[in-house]
Order: sequence, then C-alpha cells, then structure tokens
Amino acid sequence: MEKNRLNISPKLCLIGLLFLANFGLCAQILESPDKNISVRFQFQAGRCYYSVFFQNKVVLESSTLGLTRSDADFSKNLNLIEFKKIGKIEDRYEIKNAKKSKVHYVANKYQVCLKNSQNQKIDIIFQVSNDGLAFRYFFPESHTKEVQITEEITSFNFKNDALAWLQPMSDAQTGWEHCHPSYEEFYEKEIPVGTPSPIKAGWVYSEAGLDGTYCGTRLKAESPQGNYQVGFPQSPEVFTNGVLLPTSKLPWLSPWRIIAVGSLKTIVESTLGIDLALPQIPLKTVDWIKPGISSWSWIMLKDQSINYDTTQMYIDYAAKMHWQYCLIDVNWDTNIGYDRMKELADYANNKNVKLILWYNSAGAWNTTPYHPRNLLLTAESRKKELQRIKDMGIAGVKIDFFAGDGQSMIQYYLDILKDTGEIGLLVNFHGATLPRGWHRTYPHLMTAEAIKGFEMVTFGQDAANEQPKHSATMPFTRNLFDPMDFTPMVLDSIPNIKRITSKGFELALPILFQSGIQHLAESPDGMAKQPKEIIEYLQALPTFWDETRFIDGYPGKFVVLARRSASKWYLCGINAENVEKNLTLDLSFLNAKIGLSFQDVATNQVLQKTINPTAQTRIKLLPNGGFVSVF
Repeated sequence: MEKNRLNISPKLCLIGLLFLANFGLCAQILESPDKNISVRFQFQAGRCYYSVFFQNKVVLESSTLGLTRSDADFSKNLNLIEFKKIGKIEDRYEIKNAKKSKVHYVANKYQVCLKNSQNQKIDIIFQVSNDGLAFRYFFPESHTKEVQITEEITSFNFKNDALAWLQPMSDAQTGWEHCHPSYEEFYEKEIPVGTPSPIKAGWVYSEAGLDGTYCGTRLKAESPQGNYQVGFPQSPEVFTNGVLLPTSKLPWLSPWRIIAVGSLKTIVESTLGIDLALPQIPLKTVDWIKPGISSWSWIMLKDQSINYDTTQMYIDYAAKMHWQYCLIDVNWDTNIGYDRMKELADYANNKNVKLILWYNSAGAWNTTPYHPRNLLLTAESRKKELQRIKDMGIAGVKIDFFAGDGQSMIQYYLDILKDTGEIGLLVNFHGATLPRGWHRTYPHLMTAEAIKGFEMVTFGQDAANEQPKHSATMPFTRNLFDPMDFTPMVLDSIPNIKRITSKGFELALPILFQSGIQHLAESPDGMAKQPKEIIEYLQALPTFWDETRFIDGYPGKFVVLARRSASKWYLCGINAENVEKNLTLDLSFLNAKIGLSFQDVATNQVLQKTINPTAQTRIKLLPNGGFVSVF
C-alpha cells in the first residue's frame, strides 16, 4: 500500500496484445471490467511473469509465476500452448457473516495453457475484477498417483517506495505450551517493503479457495528489493503423523492468490476474499445458523469463572442484554460436568440464550493442559462427542490450540467443519489459522481468532498500550475479508491493567470489527455501571450487516466506517493516536437523517447527542478516543 494518495488523471490508455518474437517474448494484457486494473502477463525464455497496474500506475512490478512438483518442474523451460480469453463471469450469493449480505461478483477470466519440457501440462487461471485480481494453478491431466508440490515460485514484487502493514508469522512450537503458530503477533506498521520479518516463519497474507488438497501458505521472511515469495509451513505444523506439503492426485487446482487493488475505500469495501472462496456446501437446513452477540466470563474472570453459578449469572446477563449466546470456556467438563451443563442449556434456552462450549483441538502438537481434549481427533470420536452436546441443546463449539497450516492440519479444520455442519453446531476457531473465506463455504463457521485479541490486553500493559494502533489496523488487514473474534469492548475497568482507550473508542469496536458471533468482553458488573442509554444501545446491536462503507482513515492512525443493518446505519470511528483529531466527513449518503451519537467528552465519559449528517459533518475525536452513531 502506498503512503500517499495518488492524483491520477481519469484518461485511459487502450493497450493491445504485444508480441516481440525477436526477443523470445510475448505479452498479454488482462483487464478488469472497468479497465482501471490491468495485468500484464509475460512469457519470456520459458518462464512466466506478471505485473499489475492501477489506472496505468504500477502496483506490482514484474513478479514470478510457477511451481515445482515432485515429478515435474513448472518454473522454467516452459512452452506456451495457448492464451484464452474466457470472457466475463458473474456470481451472486448471499452471506450473513460478512461486510455485506448480498454480493455480486463480476470479473474477466483468462487462462494461460503451458507445458514443460516433458510435455506435462499446467494452466494459470486469472480473474480480474474492479477491486483486484486473483490467479491459481491448474494441473489438467489425470493422474492416479499422488504428487507433491515442493515449492511455489509465485511472488509479489512491490515498488521500492511502497509501504507495508504486515503481521509476522510465529514459529511453530513456540509460545506458551507450544501453542504457536496462532496468528497472534502485532503488525509491523508502515514499514518499507523488503523489511525482513522479525520471525523466520515469514509474514501472514491472505488466499482463497483453500481445500484439503493444499497447505496454508505465507510469505517468506526475506523479500529482497520488495519481492515477496510464497512460502510453505514449517515441519511441525501437521496433524499427528500427517502430511505437510501440498499432495494430491491429478487433476488438481491450487488455492487462489488474491490481490485487492485500488483506493483505501475500494479495498476496505472489497469482498474479493470471499468472492473466490468455494461456494456453500449443501446442508440439510440453515435455520440454525444465526449470527449474534455473546457474553463470556473467561475474558475478564479467567479460569475460576468456569463454574455453574458464574455461568448461570452470565446466561442471565446475556438474556438481560437481549444477546443470543453465552460462551463457556476451558475445563467445563469437570468444573461443571455434562449433566449440569444440560441443566444450564435448558435454563439458557428458557431465556432465549444458546450455549457455546470450548474444546482443545489436542493431539501431539501442543502440551496445553486445558480440557476437554482428545475427543475430536478421529471422525468416530468427534461425531459421537458433537452429537452428544447437540442432544444436550448446545448451539456451538469453540475449538482452540491448532498446530498450524500443514495440509493435514488444514484437512482437520475442514473435517471439523464438515461434521459440525452435518450435526448442526456453530464453530469458532481459536489459536487457529486465518479462515481464508471458509465462512462462505461453511456458513456455520461464525468467527475465528487469528489475531492478537483483547485477551492479550488483559494479560499485560504493553498490549493495552498498543491496542489503539492495533485496532485501527484491523479493518485494513486481518478483518478485511474474514470474521475476526477479537472479543472487544470494556467500558469499565480491566483487572490490573490501565485502559488507555476511551469509552467512545470501546463502544465503536463491536461495529468496527466484523464477526459472525461478537463475544463482548464487558462483565455484568461493568455493564451495570453504564448509563441507561448505553445499555439500551448495546441491547439493540445488529447481528449481521447488509452493507459497509469506508468513510475515512489511515491504517494504524484512525478509521471511520459505516455499516447498515436493514434500514439502520451505524457509523463508528476510532482515533489511534494520542492527539486530538477534527474530522470533516461526507455523510450525505445518509440522506439527512437525524442520528443519535455517543461521543467522548473524557476518557470514561461519553455525551449523547444528535447529529445531522451532511457532506461536511464535523466530528471531534479525543486522543485514543472514538464515537458511534445510529441513523
């Protein structure tokens, strides 16, 4: 992402097919429907490259394509068979766990057909939409013997003057009780491209269409001159005795490599990461898949809160707040037990609240002591346990402490999603990988952690101090395409921690962060101290969004978003810097409706006021402050 906004002439240049046979080079221009994005595919001396332009400005310089397979090399000595312009493609779908509920995806599709020196075939499929591009590899031949991809040559070559907001990938088997990688590092913000990752595992990035035939990938730690290459997981990142690298029979499709391109508004409003996900799997019914808000005792009260009486109190809390769920965390199987959990499920159901139960993914990959564990490892044991709690009236599961991104571990995630979908249980993955659009394919995947969330704020002041900048980075990065279980919002106090964010900042977070189930951190005691107006506002929080608009912002500094649920618009903003900001916002799209707003007057004090949205609405943000408005 470039630091400065570009002043680009609206004039377009028509670019045609170019052949320079004397130099052994041919090039083809691939365009988005609106022609603002163009991809230059280049075949030269048996190798494939691509570069990306936005309104004729370079986004990616010449970047490499290709991979090596255990039985073949598709990185060099290739022959171009055919270039196909497939034409315009469209997809319409509905989703209740994203930044918009009705999506219309339009792209131009292209296919490059190649073969290597042994006449083995590979295709590269491109789709270019108005908000970015995606490409994937396809092995079209039939082959009953399994082959393995040993390296991806795919790279993303940024200009030297570009800046990056990147999350380091944690090394496998590090962290508390060997629980990493869990995508829980703070982002490196506004760093020059080419800066090496501080961790050898590399950098986190997004992809789509990941199924059980491929591993999850990341970017390599070293990116000379800003050229980032796709990397594979580290050796421990597997299900016990499972496969690490991509292994499959042919034909075989790789996941999509996706690149959102455009202004900050285009990128934040983009749905590219779910547009390219696999379509929803068939389910018997979907009426049990309901987004919502959840209470959660562990986040503030920790392990000792997992008992019958405290859980009952948090069920009452959820009911009083008109929230749909209550999450019960670690060691419930012994601290409460199955029989009494059935009593709690019945008690909650009578109050229109559903329960979610925590599980340890277990296996040899971690030494975490929390339980229940070892119950999900085999299909037989997993289905028996999941059906048992379904019959008790439990609505969903939170599964924690996975091992990483090896192909066998990715298959474990998908096996869990398949079985929970058949049985009818909602899913929240914690200590887990980036979900990569799985919530479209498996609509009962409500959320996933894969972020240094609010629990880290409760553990140490350093995380609390970083929270403003961290929160203002998420809408541009981690939460761009996938639901994120950050577990936000404390309005009162955090035990042993000085909260540096304002009450307005905290009120904004449940709107700013998108999650199919939003687990709110505030305790019943803390909520009881809030004014009636704030409690009533939180009792009426929407459970999903129909539309999202980016209003203003800059990663890590501030952000203002508007989200619509049915006929109501929710406008929220946060200031991540320790200086006051005076913003002038174009809110004319709200058609001059009068709104109710909560705005900071001090760190722990908000003022309720009305706001008249215009093309020049003025909003003051206190240092580390925020606001939320409802229209």
